[in-house]
Amino acid sequence: MISRRDAPQWVKESGRTAVRTVGRLTTELRVRPDFLMVGTQRGGTTSLFRSLAEHPGIVQPNFHKGVHYFDVNYHRGPRWYQGHFPTRAAARRRAEGTTDRPLAFESAGYYMHHPLAPERIARDLPGVKLLVLLRDPVERAFSAHKHELARGFETESSFEKALELEESRLAGEVDRIRADHRYLSHGHRHHSYVDRGRYADQVERLFALFGRERVLVLFAEDFFAEPEPHYDRILDFLGLPHRRPARFERHNARPGSPMPEAVRARLTEHFEPYDTRLAELLGEVPAWRR
Repeated sequence: MISRRDAPQWVKESGRTAVRTVGRLTTELRVRPDFLMVGTQRGGTTSLFRSLAEHPGIVQPNFHKGVHYFDVNYHRGPRWYQGHFPTRAAARRRAEGTTDRPLAFESAGYYMHHPLAPERIARDLPGVKLLVLLRDPVERAFSAHKHELARGFETESSFEKALELEESRLAGEVDRIRADHRYLSHGHRHHSYVDRGRYADQVERLFALFGRERVLVLFAEDFFAEPEPHYDRILDFLGLPHRRPARFERHNARPGSPMPEAVRARLTEHFEPYDTRLAELLGEVPAWRR
């Protein structure tokens, strides 16, 4: 049997269209997210998402890892959003014998960085919990460039050149997003190599909106080095029984030539004050600075 991930693209699109149509008509029967994975892009979120999706007490959207409602699809409205999730009956069947109330979630690496998404989430999903998986911002930036280049969203094959262009590409984009809620910023979404890695500001905003008790911040380096205790920590945070997947896998790694050492040194120096602030916020030195 062909898995959902391996199906031809036309099959996926047809299925998604059908699910969205039925979903909008049956919104009242469907679950709403109890927690969200909000970032960061190229931080290992796909691997963690798939591990969590194997837990019988957790349900994911139909046909999507992330719906991208709170960042780029907010104008479509709450019925469109909730229509992506399973029915309460289906969720209960999946979780039978595991937990009395299954939890629904989605993952979108742009939520944490988007200028409006955190406020929208706080307003529309009261009580929601957030998972934040952070990765060395230097490695994250380099990985993001390879990722965007492979997807055709980046035209500069040189990482150094893309870094040089970032400031001009992002100039005024946050103001445009705030001024027009339907505005989709290609640069802000796909070319924020350095800006996304300034984690302290983003985490501080999440703490202010949701409270520290509803935000769990983990480091990708720790999770991949020793996934079991960190996975259990997430389940404790969510109030779910400990059920680990058969194995923990790493997905979406992008092979390629190594980062030039001069660029690495320059970025490491640039991120130092941001990493220091992050350590102060979390009371823990980031894994990449230990």
